[in-house]
Amino acid sequence: MLQLANVHAYYGKSHVLHGVNFNVGGGEIVALLGRNGSGRSTTVKTIMGLVDGTGSVKWREQELLGSKAFEIAHAGIGYVPENRDIFPKLTVHQNLMLGMKKAHQAGRWSFDDMYALFPRLKERQHTEAGVLSGGEQQMLTLCRTLMGDPELIMIDEPTEGLAPKIVELVAEYLRELKRRGMSVLLVEQKLTIALEVADRCLVMGHGQIVFAGTPGELRADASVRKEWLEV
Repeated sequence: MLQLANVHAYYGKSHVLHGVNFNVGGGEIVALLGRNGSGRSTTVKTIMGLVDGTGSVKWREQELLGSKAFEIAHAGIGYVPENRDIFPKLTVHQNLMLGMKKAHQAGRWSFDDMYALFPRLKERQHTEAGVLSGGEQQMLTLCRTLMGDPELIMIDEPTEGLAPKIVELVAEYLRELKRRGMSVLLVEQKLTIALEVADRCLVMGHGQIVFAGTPGELRADASVRKEWLEV
């Protein structure tokens, strides 16, 4: 479904991605792992059209590089940014409504689905999003993206800074995506969650993919974990 070939990206004169190659198949969860500064977030931003890149990013054989972010979203790719980007003065329910690709058109995910995944959001559906806790805002961002009915969802650091109880809720959300056959590109630092939910793991270092394999293969490769993941 998604194919990256020889992707390079820059911030000004800083060369961040150095020939990134990988793919994400239908119904597959791929974890993109690595230390801070390795290029993981830049990779998803380049796919989403938020950072200029060279090379090739194809979605269902259609070239995405050069497209606008809204065009990429309408093509079927959802993006959950690390900074959440909720609308603070709108209620939880209104934020979810804004995530819908077309108003009043039913997709694969409903409001009831979102409230079943995260009952706390149902309790606070008429509350302004700006007064939610960090964990609740993360739940809202994850659900708002699903309301756009994407075929592939890219999630950047969904458990960063969250309490362990909320981290487990996010893990259950990822398991539900897996059960429903969603394609997911997951940027994550918590190795335990990535190894649990992913079909394949990619490790980035210095703007390149330095390891590609199954969770079992990554568990067994202590040298890769030590050099590229452990602090």
